[in-house]
Amino acid sequence: MLTRRQILARTALGALGTTGAALGLNLVPDSMPDGRQAKGMVTTASEGAISRGLSYLARQGRNGSFGVNGAYRGNVAISSLAGMAFMAGGHQPGRGRYGKIVTQCLRYVMGLSRRWGRFNGYLYNPAVGMHGPMYGHGFGALFLGESYGMVHEKRLRAELRQKLTLAIDLIVRSQNREGGWRYRPSSTDADLSVTICQIMALRSARNAGFAVPSKVVDRCVEYVKRCQDRADGSFKYQTRRRGHFGQPFARTAAGVCALYSAGIYKGPEVESGLRYLKNNYPTANGGRFGGLRLRGGRENMQYFYGHYYAAQAMWTRGDDGGRYWSDWFPRIREELLKKQNPDGSWTDQIDTHYATAMACVILQIPNNYLPILQK
Repeated sequence: MLTRRQILARTALGALGTTGAALGLNLVPDSMPDGRQAKGMVTTASEGAISRGLSYLARQGRNGSFGVNGAYRGNVAISSLAGMAFMAGGHQPGRGRYGKIVTQCLRYVMGLSRRWGRFNGYLYNPAVGMHGPMYGHGFGALFLGESYGMVHEKRLRAELRQKLTLAIDLIVRSQNREGGWRYRPSSTDADLSVTICQIMALRSARNAGFAVPSKVVDRCVEYVKRCQDRADGSFKYQTRRRGHFGQPFARTAAGVCALYSAGIYKGPEVESGLRYLKNNYPTANGGRFGGLRLRGGRENMQYFYGHYYAAQAMWTRGDDGGRYWSDWFPRIREELLKKQNPDGSWTDQIDTHYATAMACVILQIPNNYLPILQK
């Protein structure tokens, strides 16, 4: 009988044809999540919280557009994350209780594909004055990649293939001389926060059968590794940064996920990054280096961002070489349950729809429905 790893490896390589083999990239790690890892992780209480959270988002959506605060209304990233929050519960485009909403999200994000200078296929809403629109493009491309194998409507699938092809081509062409990405396709420098969005989108597209040049992945890996502080295993915002600027916990979680997305599952960078995360879980009073909370216990803008990547990093690692996932997930699960609002939402500095979508994705990771998690 084939193992889960072998089945997924054959599925991925079958979808890629000769492309995956030609790239010589590791599509499936040696140790990967399985049914045992998910057992008992979604509790009756968390099922109720997820149900209330998705119901809240379903009531709030505007024809596939999400984002409640003025500066984020109709934001590409938030709308894409909302779509993935529903998909993480098994709701596919046109299928399931929230299938119609997922389809609306998909149409909305694809409808924002536009030309920007010499680049085509930019997933960007010009009506939203967001700082760093490549964040939105990365999350948008990830959402399209995650949806690709789930669309059964012929015309919609053809449009999705066209828009995803353009979105991925833009990411490939806009990789800068540092090997990463930053706020705009024309940026000449890079930062880890934008880079993780792009490499995850590339990984999702590659899983769906789209070709991604190996040199793009290799240069990204080199950049991410240069961002690591070898002294403690944390990751810097940019290679030229010194010391702990901002929130090292969130960046380190993103750095480990970036390496995983690039097919790097073992090595000193991964091991030291995971150790840093385990030793620096943000505490209620802010933890080391400012943590992820503000005075009074409120979350800052990197709370959900950091835990979104940290939970994925621990899920991918599992308990290989230590109790990574089984120690980590119950802790963030119970923390999120305590923070849910009576109306089913979660709140942070950025946007209630953003926080709610992030929380729902995190709580549903054990479902293993999103293709990006099935590696």
